[in-house]
Amino acid sequence: MKKYIIQSLRLTLVLMVLLCVIYPLIVAFAGGFSKGKGGGEKITKNGKVIGYAAIGQSFTKPEYFWGRPSAVGYNAAGSAGSNKGPSNPDYLKEVSNRIDTLLKYNPSLKRSDIPADMVTASGSGLDPNISEQGAIIQIKRIAAYRKIDEKSVTELVVKNTQGPLMGLFGPSSVNVLKLNLALDELKK
Repeated sequence: MKKYIIQSLRLTLVLMVLLCVIYPLIVAFAGGFSKGKGGGEKITKNGKVIGYAAIGQSFTKPEYFWGRPSAVGYNAAGSAGSNKGPSNPDYLKEVSNRIDTLLKYNPSLKRSDIPADMVTASGSGLDPNISEQGAIIQIKRIAAYRKIDEKSVTELVVKNTQGPLMGLFGPSSVNVLKLNLALDELKK
């Protein structure tokens, strides 16, 4: 019995050192080679940090591209999904309200044109990206509100669209904050 207790304590000590000291140091070291040196990719405008590339923000003005809804009000300190399923009546009402809002501000849309990511929150509640289709369905509205050519807005969406990860994984996506900054530059 004593033999097993000593072995268990040794294993616990080794795993604590490995997982609580060595592994975090390796992750911190590797983060130093990433964009932002482990502090996240900061997006600046006029020398001021206005956001991070990996954290979604709320855009509600009709002259901007809207991002994916957030289950946590875009609060990065409380990242989480809603935990509501498709059979939950409150969730269905929430999604229906989001669809109604999209249709109100984008009258040329049909319900069937709206991609799911525009009306459902992501698992983190902080997704900074929307699908390429999510951006495309907003082009008419933005061009009309800004009184600019739809073709210019479309070119901007194409220029800011990122293909699937390594060309294989996931759909094409658009970072909403970066796209909206580029949209403000287009206006000038």
